[in-house]
Amino acid sequence: MNPSTRWITLAAGLLGFLGVALGAFGAHALKATLLINGMLESWKTAVLYQLIHAVALLALIGWRDSHAAGPNTKVAACWVAGTVLFSGSLYALALGGPGKLLGPITPLGGIALLAGWGLLIFIAWKRPSA
Repeated sequence: MNPSTRWITLAAGLLGFLGVALGAFGAHALKATLLINGMLESWKTAVLYQLIHAVALLALIGWRDSHAAGPNTKVAACWVAGTVLFSGSLYALALGGPGKLLGPITPLGGIALLAGWGLLIFIAWKRPSA
């Protein structure tokens, strides 16, 4: 396994593992608190985006762009950073973290996620036809 594939695989595993764990934790141990705070849907959104991007990272490992032997690490970096910022800030907000500090972080994470998807589109568009 080359270094770029290894870090992406580790990131996917960590995001996937934590996504399942945090989903279960929110559905069971934190459910009452999240309902009282009106943040259950935010928690679910954070888990959903985290798990989707964990799976997307695994798919990226199998995809090769025309300019590199391995997966596109720029796309992966955007998705990992975006997931940490987007889902992480939603988890913190759902647990009562300071909205003035954390609120602006969520859209920055969303922008990073979108940047990763945009890069993927750009690379695929520029890729020569077979």
